[in-house]
Amino acid sequence: MDFSSQIASQLNATAILPEGIVIVTLLLVLIVDLIFGRKSVVFVPYLAIVGLLASVVALVYGWDNPDPTSFLGSFTADNLSIVFRGIVALSTTITILLSIAYIENTGTSLAEFIGIMLTATLGGMFLCGASELVMIFVSLEMLSISSYLMTGYMKRDPRSNEAALKYLLIGAASSAIFLYGSSLLYGLSGGMTNINTITATLQAGVGLESLGLAIALVFMVAGIAFKISAVPFHQWTPDVYEGSPTPVVAFLSVGSKAAGFAIAIRLLVTAFAPVTEQWHFIFTALAILSMVLGNVVALAQTSMKRMLAYSSIGQAGFVMIGLVAGTQAGYASMIFYLFIYLFMNLGAFACIILFSLKTGTDKISDYAGLYQKDPLLTLGLSLCLLSLGGIPPLAGFFGKIYIFWAGWQAGLYSLVLVALVTSVISIYYYIRVVKMMVVKEPHEMSEVVKKYPPSRWNLRGMRPIQVALVFLIIATSLLGILSNPVVTIANKSVSSSLVLKASLEAGINNISAQNVVNSVL
Repeated sequence: MDFSSQIASQLNATAILPEGIVIVTLLLVLIVDLIFGRKSVVFVPYLAIVGLLASVVALVYGWDNPDPTSFLGSFTADNLSIVFRGIVALSTTITILLSIAYIENTGTSLAEFIGIMLTATLGGMFLCGASELVMIFVSLEMLSISSYLMTGYMKRDPRSNEAALKYLLIGAASSAIFLYGSSLLYGLSGGMTNINTITATLQAGVGLESLGLAIALVFMVAGIAFKISAVPFHQWTPDVYEGSPTPVVAFLSVGSKAAGFAIAIRLLVTAFAPVTEQWHFIFTALAILSMVLGNVVALAQTSMKRMLAYSSIGQAGFVMIGLVAGTQAGYASMIFYLFIYLFMNLGAFACIILFSLKTGTDKISDYAGLYQKDPLLTLGLSLCLLSLGGIPPLAGFFGKIYIFWAGWQAGLYSLVLVALVTSVISIYYYIRVVKMMVVKEPHEMSEVVKKYPPSRWNLRGMRPIQVALVFLIIATSLLGILSNPVVTIANKSVSSSLVLKASLEAGINNISAQNVVNSVL
């Protein structure tokens, strides 16, 4: 009895209760689909949404867990992981609402699609709290393989097949590179797989700036940069965004990116603490390249999905400022920005899905004069795009102010100035779309909009998208003004994390980051 209770205490399975709820939901979705077949499409999406919301509630109840370590140190359910897991779960919840009509319209199985998306969600949630190399890789592959399947879900669409193939080939290469970096860490630490143990071993050893640790850093950063769509590991992003089903793109742009940043923080401040200046240098370069290339190339795009693809590359560059800052304000600003990015980016994709379902196109020029036919869609897309551009008083403005302020306080003056310039550039291509929808005269209306069907709320499958859109518009409009609770939660998650506390106390501060940026620029 004592042995079993000791094993139970070491496993601490209650720490993964939110993931357990998602697993049960996934099994129920598969069983219901097996029993009821096509009839299950009526209630399966809502069953998945209820399960995901229950998982979010379980995350809330897990806040300030006195014993966050579980499964012999393989998983850490601290407050930092809770906020990232919450972002992943919420992004999936909203994405399922957006996918009901879209997937039904293609004639493919909605239950199978939701099952794959729940599997990707599980991978992302486990990745946010993984503290062991094997679990990190297994979680990463669960997220990646599910993403490949969703990308190529429209088997009859050549663009979807091409996007899935490109994503698979580049993703497999990045996973192999990441695994090689993990194996180097394993060898350098003397056969350890727990990242906290690796940290203690490397700090106690000799030759911390060795070539092996530097190579491991480069390889693992390459794998992380692929997940967050950072330049020059962004090649897959535009093609995958354009060819994939739009709900899949919505999930990849938020859920996958959040999981990537979560594991980046956990790995860099622990296993790679001895080479902090080196990874600051690397992420400074990645941030500058991502902001410049993402926002400049977006100017020339004619497709909404490709424009948002390059926009997401630029947004990743903004978030990396908080990572390079390495301060409490920097990490908290990353969490805050990713949280509001969830609403404004998914809001933009909700509008694109609605427009494409009614017109079958996503060309920017086809949006001309949309205000005359669909004021709600025009309002929603305008607010979300302006928020992404950082126009006050929308949520995106406060998110950028917070993350730029954190970078400035850390001494990253040149990096913040680059971010300000590229942010101004981004406003141009966002406002171009808004102007096209609103300012165009009736005679300048595009042919697609002239044939635009009337907006109705009683069409099957359309109401969930419209309800989600209204919710996302409200959140995007108010989260900036009412941001105090979110900022407080973000700061508490950082200050209470033992991993980040140790890194901050060890002297990983803004001085080294400033020196690195100055040496780059």
